[in-house]
Amino acid sequence: MAEISENKERFCSLLRSTERENIEYVIEDLETYGFFEAPASVRNHYNYPGGLLAHSLNVYDMAMTLREGIIKMRPEMEKSLPVNSIILSSLLHDTCKSNIYRRVTRKRRNEIGIWEDVEEYEVNYSALPIGHGEKSIVMLLRMGLDLEDDEIMAIRWHMGAWDVDRTSIEQDKNYREAQRRSPLVALLHSADTLAAQILERDQPTE
Repeated sequence: MAEISENKERFCSLLRSTERENIEYVIEDLETYGFFEAPASVRNHYNYPGGLLAHSLNVYDMAMTLREGIIKMRPEMEKSLPVNSIILSSLLHDTCKSNIYRRVTRKRRNEIGIWEDVEEYEVNYSALPIGHGEKSIVMLLRMGLDLEDDEIMAIRWHMGAWDVDRTSIEQDKNYREAQRRSPLVALLHSADTLAAQILERDQPTE
């Protein structure tokens, strides 16, 4: 719980630093939806209480690291990657996950074949089944957060090509146009992927 408290303090401080209108309402609603105690996934990365919060901060840290490297190589890109937009899009990209998990107890065989109670999470998408990135955007707008176009595109497409229905010409074109218009789209997707697949990778056991 100490880790959750520390991460929550840093998370809220970063959001407040943007001075975006209605940010306090956003924080209040995240609290109501259970964002700060939610896992980041059911069985994959950070599937424990507070995992979503920790993952969001990892994405922010990775995004800022990428931004620094990009600006060193392409100084003119600095204006296209404003810090406030990175804070908001990275910390809030998975807002949709704040109210989909619930803890359940199931019976499972342990290593020696004995049945025992195991606590885990299950997912329920029934609250607002409209899609991953889309749901985050709708929730944030309902909270009163006035998102910039670049932030909306980055959050919508933070799953990258994995979230594109290749049978839909419209979706494919929208994704490609979003990438063309805003470097924040590729930056957030890259940061999310690197956070989940590298920073949050299980440490090898010897």
